[in-house]
Amino acid sequence: MRQTRVVVVGSANMDLVGTGPALPRPGETVLGSDFVTVPGGKGANQAIAAVRAGASCAFLGAIGSDAFGVTLRARITAAGVDTGQLRVVYGASGVALVMVNAVGENAILVTPGANTAFTGLTGAELDAVREADVLVAQLEIPVETVTAAALAARETGTRVILNAAPARPVPAELLAAVDLLVVNEPEAQALTGRGRDEPRALLELVPRAVLTLGGEGAWYGDRDGADVHVPAVEVDVVDTTAAGDAFTAALAVAWGEGREVLDAVHWAAAAGAACVRRLGASVALPRRDEIDALYAPPAG
Repeated sequence: MRQTRVVVVGSANMDLVGTGPALPRPGETVLGSDFVTVPGGKGANQAIAAVRAGASCAFLGAIGSDAFGVTLRARITAAGVDTGQLRVVYGASGVALVMVNAVGENAILVTPGANTAFTGLTGAELDAVREADVLVAQLEIPVETVTAAALAARETGTRVILNAAPARPVPAELLAAVDLLVVNEPEAQALTGRGRDEPRALLELVPRAVLTLGGEGAWYGDRDGADVHVPAVEVDVVDTTAAGDAFTAALAVAWGEGREVLDAVHWAAAAGAACVRRLGASVALPRRDEIDALYAPPAG
């Protein structure tokens, strides 16, 4: 089987993760237990997850000139991601303050830092997109950058997966270039004005869509008539922080390898489940053998 070439265009943050018995309410201080500092950001997470799932992956994004930026580059590179075109901009790197409670729920505050300066894709960056099997993008960087990358991908038939997170307006020009949309319930609501009871509303925007439903699994639909619930894989949940990133990256890898999309969604569900068993973002992203161990193919 040929190795899939994935290019991820997105954000890189340093995640400062603290755990405690409960998430603090406004004005409340909660005594926590553990603290870790790990690379994060949806872009960096998905790039690392793609490599661990078996792909070759290049990451296009921006880090700051601070100490966090140095650490981010070193750790993303050490994970096997091609960071040859990762930009360094003067100032602070993106930072995410992550709080996790005893049942794995989290609250996250992100200060984007250098990610906001990732604009004006270079010729070399656009060429990397055009040469990939799959482009994966999110919305933690300027939407104009995501749009430019998606349009470049369309020129050469590179598949475009958009994880439309966080929830924000998405221009029609970008949606027209998307092959597969991945959203959770609030993101779907922001795009369509309709909730989980009408997931096919997403197909008015894109030809294929996945609606992730947390512990209830995911929905997959396409314009050819697919309308399928993919059940969640039952595991003991420690931290859900990067589950969506593991899911999206595994979906891209499996689809790029030639699997049917529905089968790829089942494999992605196994990746998300494998991820939530560990604390942290990038450090929790599963290896291919861990995904395979939890994978259950679609019935029939």
